[in-house]
Amino acid sequence: MKEMIGFIARALVENPAAVVVDQEQGADGSVLVKLGAAREDMGRIIGKQGRTAKAMRTLLNAKATRESKRAALQIME
Repeated sequence: MKEMIGFIARALVENPAAVVVDQEQGADGSVLVKLGAAREDMGRIIGKQGRTAKAMRTLLNAKATRESKRAALQIME
């Protein structure tokens, strides 16, 4: 899941080297994916009215469902 989010984020931004993706496992088996990018690229990650971020969350949830897990995406500033 971490790799998928990283791939999508690097394709969207101007500075792909600044993209940082971290994955944490929760006690209940859930997964938290944290995404960070350069300050000037945050608009591209979030998108107009949050549409890009919502699409990334939808893809993450679809992948997690296939693996019988729960997942959440947190965008770090």
